[in-house]
Amino acid sequence: MTAQPKGRTLALVGMPGAGKTLCAKHLEQRNFFQFRFGSIVTDEVLRRGLPLTPEHERIVREEFRARDGMDAIAKRALPLLQAALQQHDCIVIDGLYSQSEYRTLREALGDTIILVAIVAERRLRYERLAQRSERPLTFEEAEERDMREIEHIEKGGPIALADYTLLNNGEPEALLARLDALLERLNFRPQPPCNPSQEPRTEV
Repeated sequence: MTAQPKGRTLALVGMPGAGKTLCAKHLEQRNFFQFRFGSIVTDEVLRRGLPLTPEHERIVREEFRARDGMDAIAKRALPLLQAALQQHDCIVIDGLYSQSEYRTLREALGDTIILVAIVAERRLRYERLAQRSERPLTFEEAEERDMREIEHIEKGGPIALADYTLLNNGEPEALLARLDALLERLNFRPQPPCNPSQEPRTEV
């Protein structure tokens, strides 16, 4: 059996508009080491010399999964996460999507990975998505995205299995306060890397 890493990993999961990105940015400002799963895809889009658009990201993401399975992003991310855990006691994952991805990480990281689901009423999520400055969605587009992510990329699994759930039906400050309180209870604090010059890089 592979030995579990010494550090712990917190993965933020949630449906679009729930507030996951808000939490991720907050933790980044608190100096947590953070790895964004989406960077695996965007780096590949840029490597191919393509404009960074949702369509090109979708094409790359689907190519990865068609070739390597539903956990393709996790497989690519895992060596980088393991390298980060050699330097940090705690790291944060932004963008864990599928149940297959979670299975792969859980097999490698064991019970050192903690799932925190950010949830909100569907009506509120759709209102937030409609008001976004970048890539706003209509109600119909938001609903279609929900269905596609649940049916095709197994997004519901990690949310259902979350170790902790934070409700985001109110002001952003209230959600972030609950997040900080949870991390304090879990003794989950940022720590400078052992050797900052050896920070893991995202490579595909």
